[in-house]
Amino acid sequence: MNTEERRAAAARIEEAEAAREDLREALDAAGVKLPSLRLDVPSLVSPMSQPLIDLGRCNLATTRRLTAALRQRRAELVAKVRAANKQSTSRPV
Repeated sequence: MNTEERRAAAARIEEAEAAREDLREALDAAGVKLPSLRLDVPSLVSPMSQPLIDLGRCNLATTRRLTAALRQRRAELVAKVRAANKQSTSRPV
């Protein structure tokens, strides 16, 4: 592996680490902890693939918290879209 390839690999790993930490923070804010959240090592060493984030395994309680957080966020987004649609249709053209 030459210097350019090493730099590219290091940049991919840094990006994956940042993405993993962003996800960890977002999950923490939603009350969800995935203890095995980590980088997938085999994907880091392959020059042809993109790094993967391994979400790992979680127990039923964590699964339920994650599901609830996703559903709550979806409900919030749907409500915003409906309000925006309602507002745009009530305006005179």
